[in-house]
Parts: sequence; structure tokens; C-alpha cells
Amino acid sequence: MVGFQVAAGKRGNTLHDKQHLNKIMELQIRNLSKTYSNGVKALDDVSLSIPRGMFGLLGPNGAGKSSLMRTIATLQEPDSGTITLGDLDVLQNKSEVRRLLGYLPQEFGIYPKISAYDMLDHIAVLKGISSGRRELVEELLRRVNLWDVRKKALGGFSGGMKQRFGIAQALIGDPKLIIVDEPTAGLDPGERNRFYNLLSEIGEQVIVILSTHIVEDVQELCPQMAIIDKGRVLYSGSPADALYGLQNRIWSCSVPRSSVHEMTQQLPVISTRMVAGQPVLHVFSEQQPADGFSVTDADLEDVFFTYIKGHKPAGQA
Repeated sequence: MVGFQVAAGKRGNTLHDKQHLNKIMELQIRNLSKTYSNGVKALDDVSLSIPRGMFGLLGPNGAGKSSLMRTIATLQEPDSGTITLGDLDVLQNKSEVRRLLGYLPQEFGIYPKISAYDMLDHIAVLKGISSGRRELVEELLRRVNLWDVRKKALGGFSGGMKQRFGIAQALIGDPKLIIVDEPTAGLDPGERNRFYNLLSEIGEQVIVILSTHIVEDVQELCPQMAIIDKGRVLYSGSPADALYGLQNRIWSCSVPRSSVHEMTQQLPVISTRMVAGQPVLHVFSEQQPADGFSVTDADLEDVFFTYIKGHKPAGQA
């Protein structure tokens, strides 16, 4: 199987282990850089502080999100920089980190003819779980709402069911850091909402890094976030602070299709949206950019495109 790229190892059961793990509540990334052999600079001096809870890593496709996630997950080496999980040096203690890690990559393989129960049980064996394994597997299947289909072959699962199974396998071993890479791509609205609820519950106890290009994912789930593009961090902080920086600086106007190209050449347009089949331009400006534009309440999509387009909102360096 192309396989779940998940952490393998035994569960920490001693009192010392539990006391040590309880202290691990912040991930620190400092000056991380990575250039691939083809010359692509995937990470460019990335620094982030990620506390316990849901943390959204937002960026367009190819921004460097997956490269950062793979580096944190100890699947590739950076060229320079450091990562610490509590007092643990991630890059120097890969085996110990993997015992604390749950990872749901962007794409993962499954044995389509094996049932959800048997597959999860098999992964638990690979992770070194022996005592209480049956109880653990049953608990996880219930937690991700797959108990009723536990005997169904994975090949017959919907996209949302597969993602929930992916979360179940990532939770094996009581991880303190969970990484989910583009988890809602391709899910219908109902499946996405169920997945949001599951991630929100998990994020109450551990660090969950949600890597996505879907603004709605971060808006719904994350009290802290970062925006990354071309391997660089453009913003790190709360969505609320990011929105505050755009107050009275986003202007919108409905325009004819024939005028869109000309106006995007003349004005600092950050995005073009369709409303009832009509193009609506959003512009970042300190003052009215042109006749017909009115100031509008900014949303997180405006934040995203403002930074991606290279603008600096109020209060940002």
C-alpha cells in the first residue's frame, strides 16, 4: 500500500511519560529553509509559534505548505533551521517525535478490500499497540462516527468517510501533535461540516495543524493562523487581528464583464468574485479607488488575497 504516513511507536504509559508529554504544548519553528534539487525554494526562512489548539496554515497550491508539513513530520530534512516540540528537538529526535505525532497526508493509500475495523487494527499493530488494542480501535471508530460501517470495505467509503478513517488512524497512540494536509478537498458540504466538528473536538486537547488552501476551513476552525506563499510566511496571528487590519480598506463594486480586465490593470484588485452571475471586484485601498466603489466588511478571503497580492494592512510590518 502507498500507505498512511503515520508515526510508529509504543504508547507512553509511565507517569514520567505523561508528565513530560503534558508539557509539550507548543511547536516552535525557527528560520526553516529548504531548496529541492531542481532549484525550487520550497521554504524560505520560515518561523512560526504554534500553540495547543487548531492552527490554520493557509496558502495557495504550491505555496510550501506540504513541504513544511513533511518537514515537521520528520519525512524530509530542511537545509537549515530548527523545530522544537516543547523541549524536544524535532530534527534530532525523530523516533521520539514520531511517537507523539499523528499525520494525515494530502493523499494516502488504502487496501480497498479490507474493512475499516481490520485496517485500523492492523495500523495499531504497526504502531506498537498491544494491550487494549481492541478497545482502542472500537473507541476510535465510534469517535469518528464509523462504527456502523466498521465491517464495510474501505474501497466503498465516500471521500468524507475516508478522511474520518484517516483521522482515526492518526489518533492511534495518543498523539500530542496532529498534522492534517488539505483534509477537506473534494468533500461535500455535509461531509465537510462533520469533519469540522471532529477536528474541533480533537483540537481542544492537542496541537492540530490544518494545512489548506480553502479559506473556509480556517475561518470555521482556527483561532490562530498563518498565511504562506512561495515558501515565506506573510502573516501569523489570529484571524480577528488580520480582519481588523483591513477595516475600511476593502472596497467593492459590481462591474460589467467587459470592464474587468481594464480595471484589474488600473486598480489594486485583490480578487474578482461572482455574485448572481455578475463580477464583483474587491480592491485594497486606503481611500475610494474609483467612482462606484463602496467600502465593504472584509472577510478572511480578503485577508488571504491582500497578503498574497503583496499588500501590507494597517499595523503589519
